Amino acid sequence: MELSSDWKSLFPISSVFKPPLLLTDSDSDSKPILGPLFFNPKPKTLSLLFTSPSLPNLNHAAPFLQTHNLLSFLRLPLSNSLLLFFPTGPNSDRLGFLLLSIKASRFDTWGAKDDEVLHESTGFEYRILRIAVNPNPNPCPGNNHNHSTVVGYLLASTLCSVHWFVVQDIHNSGKFPRVSCLGSKVFKTSSVVYACWSPHIPEESVVLLESGALFLFDLESCFRRSRTSNSNARFRGTKLPVSWDADADSGNCKWLSCEFSWHPRILIVARSDAVFLVDLRFDGCAVSCLAKVGMLRMYTSVQNERFLTFAMAGSDGFCFALASDSLLVLCDVRKPMMPLLQWAHGLDNPCHINVFRLSELRSNSRDDKYRWASKSGFCIILGSFRNCEFNLFCYGPTIPTPRGSIVSEVSKVLKTHYAWELPSDLLLSGRECQCGSCLVREEILKDDLPEWIDWQHKKELALGFVILNEDLSAMLSESNEFGGFTLIRLMSSGKLESQSYCASWKLKELHTERFHFKDNFLYIMDDEEYKFPRRFKYVKLDKLSAYLNGSLTEILVSKLKKPCKGPREKESFSSESHEILCEKLKACGFGRLRSPPAVSVVFNDISSPASIHEVALRRLWAGLPMELLQLAYSNYSEFLEVLLDQKKVSLEFLVVPDLPQLPPFFLRRPSCRSNKWSHKVQRDDAIVGPVLPLPILLTLHEYRNGHSESEEEAGVFSLEREISLQCDEIKQVASEMALSDSSCELHGDQAVSLADEREDMWGCSQKPKPFCLYHPVAFKCSTMDHVQDNVFKDEKFDNLIFKVPEKKHVPNGLVETVGPELFDDLCPADLRFDTSAKNFGPNELKIYKVLKKKWSKWQDGFNLYQQFCTESKFQKQSA
Repeated sequence: MELSSDWKSLFPISSVFKPPLLLTDSDSDSKPILGPLFFNPKPKTLSLLFTSPSLPNLNHAAPFLQTHNLLSFLRLPLSNSLLLFFPTGPNSDRLGFLLLSIKASRFDTWGAKDDEVLHESTGFEYRILRIAVNPNPNPCPGNNHNHSTVVGYLLASTLCSVHWFVVQDIHNSGKFPRVSCLGSKVFKTSSVVYACWSPHIPEESVVLLESGALFLFDLESCFRRSRTSNSNARFRGTKLPVSWDADADSGNCKWLSCEFSWHPRILIVARSDAVFLVDLRFDGCAVSCLAKVGMLRMYTSVQNERFLTFAMAGSDGFCFALASDSLLVLCDVRKPMMPLLQWAHGLDNPCHINVFRLSELRSNSRDDKYRWASKSGFCIILGSFRNCEFNLFCYGPTIPTPRGSIVSEVSKVLKTHYAWELPSDLLLSGRECQCGSCLVREEILKDDLPEWIDWQHKKELALGFVILNEDLSAMLSESNEFGGFTLIRLMSSGKLESQSYCASWKLKELHTERFHFKDNFLYIMDDEEYKFPRRFKYVKLDKLSAYLNGSLTEILVSKLKKPCKGPREKESFSSESHEILCEKLKACGFGRLRSPPAVSVVFNDISSPASIHEVALRRLWAGLPMELLQLAYSNYSEFLEVLLDQKKVSLEFLVVPDLPQLPPFFLRRPSCRSNKWSHKVQRDDAIVGPVLPLPILLTLHEYRNGHSESEEEAGVFSLEREISLQCDEIKQVASEMALSDSSCELHGDQAVSLADEREDMWGCSQKPKPFCLYHPVAFKCSTMDHVQDNVFKDEKFDNLIFKVPEKKHVPNGLVETVGPELFDDLCPADLRFDTSAKNFGPNELKIYKVLKKKWSKWQDGFNLYQQFCTESKFQKQSA
């Protein structure tokens, strides 16, 4: 190690008090040399370029916010125009583009009509994740009759495919540039991780797969074929003979990206634990390691550290920037395993990185006194689109010294890289304020949000951005003292904006509302124009969240212990709804003062097929006291008065039916209270519900009985255990009282004696069993046998039980039934009709016979039904 320079790079910037490789203007004995390295949005430069539902928005990009930049652009040569590219379409599966022309210091937008943008299809319905553009360094007119010029190439990568496009400009035609798809490649065995263009040969590109495989594609021959054929070619590519180390197959390693180095046949490939140099210049392939996570062990825990993103730094192809969970590292392929420079970035999961020359960010400057720094320096932009936090890391050589001095001669040999000032924030969306008050306010508001709400949906984020070339930026804004740049960004509201930034000595405090709770920041983009005002209603789901996390009992007990601060409501509900509920339960065999119902009574309520779990829930519902049932079932007027504000939320519930049933009243009709097309008007005093779910009612019941007097004892009562016990008892009864097919094998954990309970109701054991236990054929499919161990199986849900209709004995074969009971012969399950008794006349009987004949024909031709009747010992009714 050269003690003169290498040891200094081991001290990360921002993690030690005075890092040896930190260079600031305050260290200079003379006037400042570096100049301002903060960048603020210029006032009154925000311009809306285009907005449309066809642009990517938060709903489209939410799964990919951490990694991908959804914008890219291509400068058209010899013009003041550029093409802006982005994903579009319902699934972001098309390549959309707009033409932006600069006239009179402003953008004119071309290529959009009726809020739609021009797009080119990929031929597949895969979501575009990344777009990479490669300008043609030597654009010249082609030999075709249109005299078109190839101005650049473009590739769009999805999760499992890559698509290549060519951009052509037709000279002196006034037509829109043409974007054509040259071909595609679908990878069926492994996902696409990254795809990039070669800076040396414009037609070449490399694709990195999740397996670590590398493919090289050459578009020159494909482009020639595309000029004579309108169909997109299916590219094959050349698989590179790369052999990775044994750790590459480890599940903890993840491939990140790849780029071309200083030679067309030298690649740099990044993995989450290491960076490799792949040399393909000679026969075979030579792989060497350039960096490992272990080299960061002095200032971070290597056990939890991983590389997250990677990018080349500079145009020489030697330096590259590498970001891990904690550090940003600048490396050189000529000095493997030894970083040139390190920063402690302090960002949360940064997955986007890009490197610019400082001259691109400080262009169009009126003052040339910082010209040396602008031409010599570089800026690394690192951050994440998920939280829209980006930092700017500036670096470059040491401050120039007089020629002939010792320091000057040493610097020519060592070429040490220095960090220029500490990292600064880049206000990418132009709406943030980095002052302490605004940052604290944002964190407080985040903590106040319920845990089921993602705060990213409450804030306008940038989904992508591009920084324009120096000459384009100069055309859009007037020169200022220290220079600046122009940025085009895509916002999560579906807007394309441009804004100018200027170099400053410090960040300005914007004091804007950085965190929003307004309804217009909940983005719902439809394909059709929505002409009505949007109104959003919010529902508190804290109880649901507690139930899913297993803490519902503790939450309810703690809230019940707290004194009520507001005015007390009425002591009880109206007696009318109480009497209606009593009458309905009395019709099912329950009195007002009752214990949990017997299993046989619950079985008598089964008509349509129900799972073991559903039957267990019915028994738990029926076992609740009337006071708790009235909390769940009442009329609209009482709900609106007690539960919430009628002006804010419109409630719609199901009506409790007149047909005798046990709660939760499965067979019933929806409320038509607000249905203006309904012929029947629902009264506000009708009994509807439930408005409280069973887990809350059971918890309140246990608390009422003194089973959870304290929050510490609240965990003793378990909803899952209570439901499991009920299911075990239902399974035991079902195995004794129901016919079952060969695939139904219930294994109850508890034995239940039902002799006394069923003696009066079911009679002797020689009578036909009144129920059928059936295992649906979907769970017996032979195609699932080979993955049976991986399929979730639970007999509480897999087996269905239903009541078999009673067969009446009619002497001499006479037909006694002339009403809806006739349908019992057509269905093995007991049917119930929520209508008054009505006898069939001659016309109804005639239609019934035709229906029965067709039904019998269907039975004969349906093998699964025949199998069901055989296994369940049912007799098929003849026509």
